Amino acid sequence: MAESESDSQSFLWRHWNGYKEFWGDRFSFLKNYSRLTDRDKPLPSWSSSDVEKFIASDPIHGPILKTAREAVNYGVTGSVVGAVSTGAFAWKYSRSLHGAALAFGAGAAFGWTFGHGIANQTLQLYKFDTMAAQVKFVEWWECKSQGRP
Repeated sequence: MAESESDSQSFLWRHWNGYKEFWGDRFSFLKNYSRLTDRDKPLPSWSSSDVEKFIASDPIHGPILKTAREAVNYGVTGSVVGAVSTGAFAWKYSRSLHGAALAFGAGAAFGWTFGHGIANQTLQLYKFDTMAAQVKFVEWWECKSQGRP
C-alpha cells in the first residue's frame, strides 16, 4: 500500500503546518510592508527637514505624520519618569545595584507604554492610520532619493 502525503508526515509536522497557516492568515498585513523592510539596498538616511518637507507637501498624510512624531515626546517623557522613579524606589528599599538596574529598565519600558497611551488619548491617535502615513513618507522618500518626482 502507498501512503498518502499526509500519512507520511509526522504528527508534529502536520500541526506545525496548520499553525503556520493559521498565524499567516492573522498576520497577513505584514506582507503589505515586506517591500519596505526586505530591501537589497537600504534607503539613504533622512533628516528632520526632509520629514518637514513631506509634511508640507502632503495635505492628508502630513498632519498625521506630524502628530505621530509629537506622540514620541510623550513616550520619551514617560520612559524617563518611569525609569528614574522605579530605579530610585528599588535602590531606596533594596540597596541592590542589579535590582535597581532591572527596575530602571522595566520602569523605562512601562513608562514608554504608559506615555504612548496618554499620547494616544491626548492627541487622538486612535482616529488616524499612522502606519499608512509612515508608509506614504517612506514611499515619498524612496521616490525623492531615487530622483523620481
